[in-house]
Amino acid sequence: MTEKQRIFADEYVKDSNGTRAYKAAYTNVKKDSVAATNAGRLLRNAEVRTYIDEQLEKLHNERTADAQELREYFTSLARGEQTEVIVTNKGETIRIEVSAKDRIKAAELLGKTYAMFTDKSEVQVTEPPTFEDDIS
Repeated sequence: MTEKQRIFADEYVKDSNGTRAYKAAYTNVKKDSVAATNAGRLLRNAEVRTYIDEQLEKLHNERTADAQELREYFTSLARGEQTEVIVTNKGETIRIEVSAKDRIKAAELLGKTYAMFTDKSEVQVTEPPTFEDDIS
């Protein structure tokens, strides 16, 4: 991959705007239509696409909370282990316990995660049903 292709890919990862990314990498291109056409070509390039996918995966791993992280956070909220910062009318910041309403919501979300509040049953059918024709 060339240096300009890498710059294009890095710019594209920022906001998924191919035209803007192309114009950032290839500064001599002024027309949006030319940039959009060429950006489309670059996005079909296997090497560029692989690089973009790798960069997006890194971002996903660094910035996105996974299921375990969410469960731990909701649990700490439900248990009242979290505090929140508020600013008083005098401009002071103080920490207070999370409200009961927020703790209940966290418990509810945890319950939904574990399907604790559902009356439905999940059934797996291993054999296809058979029907008898009884025409009278």
